[in-house]
Amino acid sequence: MFQNLAEVKSFIQENDIRFIDLKYSDLFGNLHHITIPSHRFNDRFMQEGVGFDSSSTPGFKSLEAGDMVLVPDLQSGFVEPFFSDPTISFFVNIVEADTRERYHRDPRFIAEAAENFLKFTNIADECKWGPEFEYYIFDGVEYQNDPKNSLLRINSDQDPRLDYQSQGQKLGYKLPHHEGYHAAPPYDTLNEMRNETVKIFESCNIPVKYHHHEVGGSGQVEIEIEFGNTKKMGDAVQLGKYIIRNVAKKHGKVATFMPKPIYGEAGSGMHFHQHLFKNGKPLFYDEKGYGGLSDLGQSYVAGILKNSQALVALTNPTTNSYKRLVPGYEAPVNLFFSLANRSSAIRIPKYATSPESKRIEFRPPDGSCNPYLAMAGMLLAGIEGIQQNLNITEEGFGPYDMNLFDEKYAHIRKKIQSVPDSLEKALDNLAENHKFLTQNNIFTQDIIDFWICEKMKKEILPSKNRPTILEFDLYFNV
Repeated sequence: MFQNLAEVKSFIQENDIRFIDLKYSDLFGNLHHITIPSHRFNDRFMQEGVGFDSSSTPGFKSLEAGDMVLVPDLQSGFVEPFFSDPTISFFVNIVEADTRERYHRDPRFIAEAAENFLKFTNIADECKWGPEFEYYIFDGVEYQNDPKNSLLRINSDQDPRLDYQSQGQKLGYKLPHHEGYHAAPPYDTLNEMRNETVKIFESCNIPVKYHHHEVGGSGQVEIEIEFGNTKKMGDAVQLGKYIIRNVAKKHGKVATFMPKPIYGEAGSGMHFHQHLFKNGKPLFYDEKGYGGLSDLGQSYVAGILKNSQALVALTNPTTNSYKRLVPGYEAPVNLFFSLANRSSAIRIPKYATSPESKRIEFRPPDGSCNPYLAMAGMLLAGIEGIQQNLNITEEGFGPYDMNLFDEKYAHIRKKIQSVPDSLEKALDNLAENHKFLTQNNIFTQDIIDFWICEKMKKEILPSKNRPTILEFDLYFNV
């Protein structure tokens, strides 16, 4: 939206902008912000930035060295859609307070460094990404978890299993279980809300391809956006989730990107479409290649698949992620590639036939990931595949043009590697295999070690140690 400070100053004056809001992500993908009066936004402010306590930001510095600085990235600016006073928002670069060097754990810096490394290798000069937003919209959620009380209650007026003794709607228009895909109104009660969400997306410089109801009958929906570079798409995902949640709140509802919020209902992923370009030329296209994919594109795919058992520790970073990644559904668990096959970990979209649109889609990721880290990890894995000139067939990654969840292909499925079935196993794999991430020191060793330690301490061990309601069903009377 803005190219320089003069444009920002002019916009502030012409539109009576009262505040400037600065947004940034911690290492684990949580969004934070700080707001300043617009009259402070000047040349000196751009030089000095805003100091903040990074020791209070998950994944950043320790208490004794917490001071760092937020500097606005002017090109990321947009008019804030949810504040009552006219406000411009910016994503920021995080820099050291003394040296002004970029902070190596800033997720935006990691994403930017990964794409710069791609250019340094001379493989390509541009990487384009297209993430998909899959999420649920519920009418209400209650949950409680303490040593003597556990409670979970999800209310969705679209749910055919709605308790009719409750205050839910009783109109008869209920989506059958697993039959929500592209449902039309009146069964799709969320269309107008998605329209509103999309209008705000586009007002914030996030072009949208389409939106629709997804398979999950209890309020699962999808928005797919246009392509952009690594850092820009990281911003788009963070801003998109922010918009989605605030629109839901405005309507008295709640949106969640939790990969598997309902047992027996479709899980939500965040598939990442991706392709490389050099001097404007698409590098993934070859009309003679399988599915129109070039040898370079196939080596890129092989690099991702070869490193996937560790990579999913970044792209699927929660214990709940692995309740979605189970056999028998569209969620991919088998590490192979194919044309148009939605049971594969990497799909070549069959409808993308032109050289410029030829791309691959990595399907395991979900919306609980930090998008900057997830895309940087995928890109670095793909680069390694190209650098090592991996042959995808020799590596055992297909292609396989059948539904490998069908039992008649069980003998083939047994030969194919799969994603880990738990976050703990994914972290073990990451501990053993992260050389592809530390290329050019993009993911430093301290980031890898900290990521593994924090996930084990704050997510895996607490999950292991707590009895679940299902365990009461199974074992209370033993």
